[in-house]
Amino acid sequence: MEYVTAVPHPHAQAAGPARAGRVSLAVALLSGALGAAVALLATRQRWSEGTATVAGADFPLTARGSDVTGVPASLAIVGLAALVAVFAVRRFGRVFVAGLLALSGAGIVAASLIGADDSSALDEKAARATGDTAATVGTLSHTAWPYVAAVGGLLLLLAGLLALRYAPAWPAMSGRYERNGAPRARKAPAVDPDRPEDLWKALDRGEDPTGT
Repeated sequence: MEYVTAVPHPHAQAAGPARAGRVSLAVALLSGALGAAVALLATRQRWSEGTATVAGADFPLTARGSDVTGVPASLAIVGLAALVAVFAVRRFGRVFVAGLLALSGAGIVAASLIGADDSSALDEKAARATGDTAATVGTLSHTAWPYVAAVGGLLLLLAGLLALRYAPAWPAMSGRYERNGAPRARKAPAVDPDRPEDLWKALDRGEDPTGT
């Protein structure tokens, strides 16, 4: 008579966390890289536009995201570097880098939303165009690009949160060096004194084939 047990198989228990780690890794890489690219692209686009009165005529003015604030572009680069660094560190270092990745995304969101209604960049351009330091821009309008940058920040934030939650299960770069930074010593192959080819190979490696 066969019995049915409710105890899950060990392989089934291990497959769940492993699959979650693979899925979270793929999502974090995709969202992090896409978020950084979107944020960088958005900062190069027109965020606001308006006019300044010069010699009795309206002079059009525009401001790109980089004119309004340099924070999103800088944090996008930091976040992208942190995304790569997650795989180069372990333990506490991985938690720190994952936190930096999340904070970069959150900073991009905050800076983009603040810059969405900012008019200081256009006011400075209006002052230069009119020669009047007190001049301000007129008929001010804003585009949707600041909110696109904020979406990029949200994607980076998502990658950082996934790294904080699942990074311990992610693979790390293989250690080519020991902890002290010295290359791992390789055992020299045995040299047969009766085989001339072994003697020549030892000489090519800088070894003394006659030594004991």
